[in-house]
Amino acid sequence: MAYLREENDTVEIDYPLDKVWTTVPKALASLEWTIEEKDDTKHHAKVKTKGAFMSYPSTLIIDAAAVDEKTARFKVKAETPVTTVTAMADFGRTRDRIDLFFEALAKQLREKTTKK
Repeated sequence: MAYLREENDTVEIDYPLDKVWTTVPKALASLEWTIEEKDDTKHHAKVKTKGAFMSYPSTLIIDAAAVDEKTARFKVKAETPVTTVTAMADFGRTRDRIDLFFEALAKQLREKTTKK
């Protein structure tokens, strides 16, 4: 029997929304994840991660919005299909994939800032 394991996270980032949103594809490319859908007007993306041993790929739904001129808010929902067997070996990979996204995004933003 298969079902979805879901995780959610909301993070505020101290950069303008446009700057962070243009950095998202670079962060995803560094993780070798695939953008399945992207709407730059709504700041919405659907991303497919890579699978791992005893783990299916996850789908990340990324929604961003401006809090103010200098701050962006990102809401990320991750869904990973699991079975009875793979659920025992999952060990929080769904949550880890959200964290990996935010780490890659932070790294790209730091590199972008230091290159100026």
